[in-house]
Amino acid sequence: MFDRQGLVYHCYPYLPSQTDGGMATYMHSLLNHQSPIFNKQVLTSLKGVDQKQFYLLHVHARPTLKELQGTCPIVYTLHNHSSYCPSGTKYLARDGRCCDRKMSYFDCVYGHLIDGCGSRRPQTMLHNLQGSFRELEILKKLKIVVAANSNYVRIQLIENGFPPEQVVTLRLSIQSPAIPTEPLTPEIHQKQRILFVGRITPEKGLDWLLRSLQLTSANIRLDIAGEGWAKAQMEQLSRKLGVEDRVAWHGWCSKEKLEMLYRQCFAVVFPSIWPEPAGLITLEAYAHYRPIIASAVGGIPEYIRNGETGILVEPNDKGALSRAITSLGSDFNGSRSMGQMGHDCLHEEFSMDTHIKHLQRIYEKAVALYESNNGCLKVKKGAYI
Repeated sequence: MFDRQGLVYHCYPYLPSQTDGGMATYMHSLLNHQSPIFNKQVLTSLKGVDQKQFYLLHVHARPTLKELQGTCPIVYTLHNHSSYCPSGTKYLARDGRCCDRKMSYFDCVYGHLIDGCGSRRPQTMLHNLQGSFRELEILKKLKIVVAANSNYVRIQLIENGFPPEQVVTLRLSIQSPAIPTEPLTPEIHQKQRILFVGRITPEKGLDWLLRSLQLTSANIRLDIAGEGWAKAQMEQLSRKLGVEDRVAWHGWCSKEKLEMLYRQCFAVVFPSIWPEPAGLITLEAYAHYRPIIASAVGGIPEYIRNGETGILVEPNDKGALSRAITSLGSDFNGSRSMGQMGHDCLHEEFSMDTHIKHLQRIYEKAVALYESNNGCLKVKKGAYI
């Protein structure tokens, strides 16, 4: 077991105020975990730093990759599709379907220009293409061990030419809420509230959720926590569908406000129609004893026991989504049971302690791979910048 105390340095170039969403939630949980193997100093840049002094570097974002020298073992957590998809979406917006193409200049230029998967601006398109190809090349050349946040991401990497022996699946984890949430009560269930948390952009599926809400009982209320450029469009759609009085728009919420929204709902809905790399919202629902209703796409299904901790539905199927909402909304015992099983699942499969144990094995793999390619590893123990 990896037990090198204080010798793993995390490399994360963003300040907490500069990013949000799943990656920030995960990083906050990981860095706050009091694991003795982690050095307390988080490196925001490696530019000009002699990296031979490190026993192991754990990198979490693309900007740091170009600064790597390959003079120590490296683990790279892939939080997104950036290594094999220039647009970062794996989603063809024009046809509303997931992309099944391998990364190539021809196919990806076609995707940007014709399928609307990314920017059509020539400079942006070229920047995206070069960035993904460069990232994949660095990972291969330096023989970096990649921790993919779902098996879906791992398979995508391998299908795009990445060596299978260099990539492992490591599903994400989160910290439990500071203020524990109680299991679902009859009083909360009777309020008939469901919760959406995320950016308000087309690929997040809010359009689909609103159209499905129209097919449910008028007692069902939807709370929306998030902002995005499509918010005005979604507000207009809610009025057109006649459900505007059943929807509450909360915008970006403080941690305390979000906690309150989780506590007052009977289920969390995660209706993304693009292939999310992972399913962190699912873990948030589990942490609050709430069942999850989510789309069966990308890495999301790997975080859900369908029919036990939540309900998976095919993207854009209004009937299936409305039935799932209705099913949980009319069954208190079923909703409470799913929420309890989700909470148990979080602690059994996705606890931070379990996550760190998996990370330790990945670190061992990275050290072994580095030593096999570079000879005996020499490190100044306890070295600091």
